[in-house]
Amino acid sequence: MPIEDAGHFCSARPHVEAPFRGAIEKFLNWARSQSLWVLGFGTGCGAIELRPLMTARFDAYRYGIQGRADPRQSSVFIIGGYVSLKTLKRIIRSYEQMQNPKFVIGLGSCTINGGMYWDSYNTINRIDQYIPVDVYIAGCMPRPEAILAGFKKLKTLIRSGEAEGANYYAEHFDWYKENQKQIITDWNMPDYNW
Repeated sequence: MPIEDAGHFCSARPHVEAPFRGAIEKFLNWARSQSLWVLGFGTGCGAIELRPLMTARFDAYRYGIQGRADPRQSSVFIIGGYVSLKTLKRIIRSYEQMQNPKFVIGLGSCTINGGMYWDSYNTINRIDQYIPVDVYIAGCMPRPEAILAGFKKLKTLIRSGEAEGANYYAEHFDWYKENQKQIITDWNMPDYNW
């Protein structure tokens, strides 16, 4: 990593964010589930069905789902389509720049198991080996109705306090970093980059 880039990264490890107790945490989880700020990471055909969600027909805004362009303003990370070795590093960096609490949706067969590219030398078959995934939405590509159903499932998990992927990532940080570095040969960034 060039020395001039050192100021762009943090040197602190992630830590577990303990939930509040009782009614306060229930209220916060309800509020989190009603305001989902989405960062979409579509590769290939992976994000083709995300666009119709914001149209008048499906109107994701009425469910509190809003797109964002910056990881630091997002709470939900949607990874749609196949994940190549080249894009995995960008996915990890985007995920680590998101603030807690943060949630991940794996969209489509390619994200879950590599899809039609499962035997490719350049495709990641299981994204959950590198970052935690809260909800999977199967299909090639999933229809907008299926994506809305996935958001409904995510909202249920958030309200019940079960969407703890960010804390799981902090608890098992060394294991995730070991997996990431086995795949990414040109790591050229610090282990802590949020």
